[in-house]
Amino acid sequence: MQRLVLDIAERSAWTGAQAALGVAAVGVADIPVWWAAPIALMLASAKSWVAGRLVGRAGTASTLPATKDPATPPMGA
Repeated sequence: MQRLVLDIAERSAWTGAQAALGVAAVGVADIPVWWAAPIALMLASAKSWVAGRLVGRAGTASTLPATKDPATPPMGA
């Protein structure tokens, strides 16, 4: 259950950060607000690519360490 809560918290935090950065970017660039969604999508894709190769559990888009990632099989499994 704790792993699930951490997974939900991680996903929610990253989604909020990406949305906030998208909105901030359109404000700074003075472009229409509808661009915030594609910008957030690009940020999410970039985060997933980096997480899958450099951070967290290899082969997943999670930034959680392998010991906390719900996709990691339990010890002895």
